[in-house]
Formats: sequence, C-alpha cells, structure tokens
Amino acid sequence: MSQPVAIVTGAASGIGLAIATHLHSLSYRVVIADLNPTTGLAAAHSLDPSSKSATFIQCDVSSYRAQALLFKQAFDWGGGRLDFCHANAGVDDRQLLYDGEEKEELDEEGLVKRLNTKTMEVNLEAVIQGLWLFKYYVRRSKGAGAGKGKFVATSSSAGLYFMTTNPQYTASKYGVIGLVRSSGPVFVKENITVNCICPGFIPTNLCPPEILKIWPKEHITPVSTAVKAIDAFLGDDQMTGQVVELSLGELYFRQMVPWANESQEWIGTKSLDIWEKAYAEVPVKNGYGSGEGEVNAESEVNGKIEKED
Repeated sequence: MSQPVAIVTGAASGIGLAIATHLHSLSYRVVIADLNPTTGLAAAHSLDPSSKSATFIQCDVSSYRAQALLFKQAFDWGGGRLDFCHANAGVDDRQLLYDGEEKEELDEEGLVKRLNTKTMEVNLEAVIQGLWLFKYYVRRSKGAGAGKGKFVATSSSAGLYFMTTNPQYTASKYGVIGLVRSSGPVFVKENITVNCICPGFIPTNLCPPEILKIWPKEHITPVSTAVKAIDAFLGDDQMTGQVVELSLGELYFRQMVPWANESQEWIGTKSLDIWEKAYAEVPVKNGYGSGEGEVNAESEVNGKIEKED
C-alpha cells in the first residue's frame, strides 16, 4: 500500500517545518517546498537522507509556473498520488502603503510607480492557485486515498483582527479566510476539505529579530498548537471551511460574524440556487463587469472615458 503524499510550502523553517516533520512522523511522504535551497535541503535531509520519504523542491510560490512545476514534480515523486497540501509560505509587506514623500517615485511618463504587492502574490494569490492545482492532482490520484484530499492554508490572527504596520499582510490574510469559508463547503462534496489556521505570535523567520528580543514570553504561541490544529483536520474528513485561531496552547474555531438582519441571512443562505443558475454559463466579460455601458480598462485615453460599443 502506497504512503500518503503531502506538500508543505514555506517548509524550510518555522510552522512549515514543524508541520512537515509531524506529517512525516505519521508516515506521510513529504515534499519540503521553499525558496531557500540551503535550509530546504537541510530540512528534507533531516527527515530522510535518502530522499525516499522526504524531498526538497525549490519554489517561489508567487510564480504560477514554479508552483505548477512543484505540484507536478511532487505528484510524480509520490507515485501518482497527492493527499495533503499546506499552503504555508508567507511574507510581510515588501513596501509600506504609508511610505513618505521621499519614497514616492514617478516613472518616465510621470505616473506614480506601482506599489509592490508581492505580499498579496505570496500570501493570497499563491494560495488560490495552490488550491486550484491541488484539486487537479487529487482528482487524478491513485492508491488507498484516491480522490480524497486535505488542503490547509495559513492565515493569521491579523486576518481576524488587523495589523496596522502591515496592511497588505492583513488584507491577504482576510482573503485566505474568505477563500476557505466560501470554497470549503463546495469541495467537501468531492472529498476535498479546505481549512485554515490563524496563528497568534509564533516566532518564525518572518518576524524581525528586534521583535523577538523584546516580545513577552507570556504572549508567545508554541508551534505545537499549529500541529494540534493539523491533527484536528486530519482526524475529520467532513471538517471543512473552518477558520481556527491559534493562541497560546488553545484552538478557537472562529465563526463568521452574525447576519445583520433576515434579509442578509436570506441572501447568504437561500439565494445560492439563484446564483448557481446565473453562473451556470458565465458570459464573456470584456471589462470589469457585465453591465450595459461599462468600460474596459483600455478604454480610458488621455483622461477621457470612452463607452464600449
């Protein structure tokens, strides 16, 4: 009987390494995916020097091609099987939204240069693409767990509250929660569960060293709490769409905010059939929407908006 196969991104250290190590102890064959080849290779070697049950694949998850190659290589290495994925790779804000005038630059056309949104690409876009790739390979898996899969994403307590120092990070982590809550109930119909963890302060390489020196120990969440959450997901094939906050040694299953009124509850729970009919055949949309008279992104010329024909 073949062993289950797992991919963990950002697995060369911190939460990712702890989860990869735990899965390996549960007899998973584990793919350590990380941008850093030095620490990534060392992590995989520490689990299995022979690379038979643990291997390293370098990957920049912000590149769709790199992530697509990761999944294909992992699937092939696993003997045509993929059972688990933890989309854990993350970065903080690469450029501050609050940058002062001295950092506000113009390009050769006199336009304000684009804000660096690498944070959104790694923390949210890569998670969405990772789920897209995961379901493809789960559907084509062979072996004892064929057609079943568990997808876990790392959000953050900043996705439940906010973090003023990193607004892009906060936005990306809110996005992960929305992705999990909306897609989880759908994917479970084909035996794929989708959940996320929202860690409190767990010291990782993402944290600036200056912070670690002064952070109060009573407000540090151990990485073992993340492992506890993974075990909860592994132990329940119907647990999906769940947002689990990790604080100190406890798991908190966080629910959506209450409906504002009966109308909002009806829209959120009873109107799904209407939406499914509307999206049964999605029309081609040239612009940002489908309404009559809406404009295309390329229709703005010299500051004037031209209506599409």
